[in-house]
Amino acid sequence: MNAKSFALASAVLFAAFAASAYGQLDKDVIKTSQGDLHIGFLGHGSLMFTFNDIVVYVDPLSGMADYAALKGDLVLITHEHGDHLDPKAIALLRKEDTVVIAPEKCASAVGACVVMRNGDTRTAAGLKIEAVPAYNIVNLRDNGQPYHPQGVGNGYVVTFGDKRVYIAADTENIPEMKALKNIAVAFLPMNLPYTMSPEMVADAARAFRPAVLYPYHYGETDTSRLVELLKDEKDIDVRVKRIYPPPAKKN
Repeated sequence: MNAKSFALASAVLFAAFAASAYGQLDKDVIKTSQGDLHIGFLGHGSLMFTFNDIVVYVDPLSGMADYAALKGDLVLITHEHGDHLDPKAIALLRKEDTVVIAPEKCASAVGACVVMRNGDTRTAAGLKIEAVPAYNIVNLRDNGQPYHPQGVGNGYVVTFGDKRVYIAADTENIPEMKALKNIAVAFLPMNLPYTMSPEMVADAARAFRPAVLYPYHYGETDTSRLVELLKDEKDIDVRVKRIYPPPAKKN
């Protein structure tokens, strides 16, 4: 696909998402050594990337867009919770050669997929994919169990050209996150009690220092607090995008 054709295809894809129930899709562009990476913020923890002729979805969720009109080359599922794992949305996005990557606990619900565990690395749809841990340490349920136990869910580092993009999934500022290197773009969740406070996100960002930081999955959290906390970190570009909440469940 040439540059003109890709630009047209990207415009069509983003236009389809603009027709979602929530209104205009927020988006951004990151320059890479192999062309522009287009990012679509579908809502909650759902993201869309277009890169050359590759279309990638993260945790697609019904109601965020008209998935019936769209297809993906790669779908990344982070964990089994219903606001991240939506078999109906995945089925709509599948084409014959779509690769779906998911943790082992999601495999039975997803169907045909590639299982990745924390620490695994694979190449899919021409992209390097690294599965990294995503879990809680501090935030626990009433029964003392973490909302996201260690070793179950995945965050992902995806390499687009010369840019390593980190999608953290539902997690806290865990040691494995702080040890990451050479992250150009990071998506960090920010909603208590399930993931992180602005202070926890800022703590993590100061440790691994992404060039661009997008808070996502932030619900009603005050994003201006994160901007204030990182205002003196001149090498971390905090970009706040409109993130719609998940659709209300029907009874």
